[in-house]
Amino acid sequence: MKLPTWFKSILQSRLDDVFARVALDPEFRRIREEKDLAFQKLFSDRTIISKPEFSEWEDICHYKQEMENEYLYWQGMQDGAQLAYVIMALIMDDEQETEE
Repeated sequence: MKLPTWFKSILQSRLDDVFARVALDPEFRRIREEKDLAFQKLFSDRTIISKPEFSEWEDICHYKQEMENEYLYWQGMQDGAQLAYVIMALIMDDEQETEE
């Protein structure tokens, strides 16, 4: 089944909105700032890979990515549930109209 253009546009708008919220979220901002600071400390020394600062930076990067992925997953679940609810309501309304 091919999605209508208007529906794709609505989905893209929703995706843009969710990504914007992730970009502006204070918790994600704090994590990004920690990651940037750790990155600066990391590459102030070229032999850093063998030092604990590298592991710290790597851990913070992975944690940030996990947090963003989890947020996007749950937001997608909520959006999917809302979409399913609306579609089911439309189907039920359509069935009731055809029965009457």
